[in-house]
Amino acid sequence: MKSQGSVIIRIRNQKVQNMLIDTHAHLDFPEFSNDLPSVLNRAMQKGVQRIITIGINLASSQQVIDLAHRYPQVYATVGIHPHDAFLMDEEALSIFRSLAREDRVLAIGETGLDYHRDRQPRAIQRKCLNRQLEVACDLKLPVVFHIREAFDDFFDIVRPYAHSLGGGVLHCFSGDWNIAVKALDLGFYLSIPGTVTFPQASKQQDVVKKAPFDRLLVETDAPYLTPVPFRGKVNEPSYVYYTAKKVAEIRGCTLDEVASQTTSNACAVFHLNDSSTPRSDNES
Repeated sequence: MKSQGSVIIRIRNQKVQNMLIDTHAHLDFPEFSNDLPSVLNRAMQKGVQRIITIGINLASSQQVIDLAHRYPQVYATVGIHPHDAFLMDEEALSIFRSLAREDRVLAIGETGLDYHRDRQPRAIQRKCLNRQLEVACDLKLPVVFHIREAFDDFFDIVRPYAHSLGGGVLHCFSGDWNIAVKALDLGFYLSIPGTVTFPQASKQQDVVKKAPFDRLLVETDAPYLTPVPFRGKVNEPSYVYYTAKKVAEIRGCTLDEVASQTTSNACAVFHLNDSSTPRSDNES
């Protein structure tokens, strides 16, 4: 039922007004291949009415676009993850640019730098990130960033592009408050995953408490980073409810306030209200 234009969903005697958006999931991964309709239904039952599923290479990006066309509550991003940075040659760049212009594609990503695992040489990671930033600027799309132990290089690379992008999201934000401030100063959003529910996540919880409310998003990174009380199980979009609940606890507000604000934030950065508008390429 509806009240004053807002969606109201009753969950085990709790009323959640204003839907949640899982801003980062991997619905094309094998963990969901046999049961995706049920996964999406469980998400709806928890008030998660929109899900952004994330591309990590060319094949994955095509798969998430296909899912976004198949399921009306699903949207897609296209990206080449730093682990696959070696794939970004001229042919791949051309295909990538075409995928980025597809209907229901909201953003570039996930892209970035991963100096924790270092699966690709760092110079190749940086080059791949630069190429995707160029496409994002051309198409005025926001970018979803994966950054692990590479914040200094990340800020050096992204700073010249920041004000030409359609926005930016630091997915699964893992930095401290000082790093958060640098990201916020560039106009970026901080996306909070299920790890915020872990007892030892004091640094992440501190960021959630201090950050401007209008710059926070919630995500699952499903099938990874399952929140308490489901640690040890495959993560799925319905569990973003528990991340939002923890954010509410940390900030001393209601779950409904978190749902309302993070949904508004996601709509702003991903331009969800005008997501059907065709993308135009500025290059001649």
